[in-house]
Amino acid sequence: MPIRRYLSSLLALVLVVAIALTGCGNTDTGLNGNYRQDSLTLLNSLRTAIELPQDAPKKKEVAELVRKQINDYASRYRRDNKVAALRSFTTMQTALNSAAGYFTPSSYRRPIPDKLKKRLEQEFRQIEFALKRGS
Repeated sequence: MPIRRYLSSLLALVLVVAIALTGCGNTDTGLNGNYRQDSLTLLNSLRTAIELPQDAPKKKEVAELVRKQINDYASRYRRDNKVAALRSFTTMQTALNSAAGYFTPSSYRRPIPDKLKKRLEQEFRQIEFALKRGS
């Protein structure tokens, strides 16, 4: 009888772990866990969202995707000591902190100032350069 109880508990634990891992790995943000690729994906999304005209029909959907990507990116990498020390990550965090307020539901219609767009593009280039160098 104890072996049966043990096997039953083990099977339940394996199923819970399998379901948890399957649920955690499937995201709709397009980020896959590869830091370099995720950074480039997020940069491309941010550039697209920033350059969209205010009256673009898909502005809200693009802003929602960017907001989800920002949250997913930050939650994946901010506690990873290998990544958090990289120059590309710290510059990305600075850019995300500056831009994140424009991708909240209450701010979809608020235009991003040209001065901020210019600064973000400069930071994006720094991030790309750091990623190419591996830092």
